Amino acid sequence: MNAVLQPVEARFEPLTRERLDAVLAVEQSAYAHPWVRANFIDALDAGYQAQVLLAGDLPLGYFVAMKGVDEVHLLNITVAPAHQRRGWAMVMLDALAIWARGQGAGWLWLEVRVGNLRAIQIYEAHGFQRVGLRKAYYPAGRGAREDAIVMSRKL
Repeated sequence: MNAVLQPVEARFEPLTRERLDAVLAVEQSAYAHPWVRANFIDALDAGYQAQVLLAGDLPLGYFVAMKGVDEVHLLNITVAPAHQRRGWAMVMLDALAIWARGQGAGWLWLEVRVGNLRAIQIYEAHGFQRVGLRKAYYPAGRGAREDAIVMSRKL
């Protein structure tokens, strides 16, 4: 018997300190090297664009982005593991692009682990192109480092 996915009503709300425990639980479940509370607090204190995608009070995902002069840099985008492969990453990337255009940005930028093939596919499907490589950018455990692909998308 095939499982039928029920429609989910989702909405964006600003990521606040009050939501950090729920977001940190998602972050820790999604990554071997997650952001820590201080990373999120620093981003919030800096005034970065931080949105959480909610179904009721349940976080489906979130993103954090930093506005530059004429560009926006995506620092973190995460879909809760239980809700992956349902299009939520594309919804969040669409919302980010709309916000960035409204801020006068002409470009979106990001880094992604070379080994995160699913994320790379999502970014490419959303119009991002590979433009560079940052050697040993991400921690990979036991003192090792993983390269990052730099990607950008013209808005």
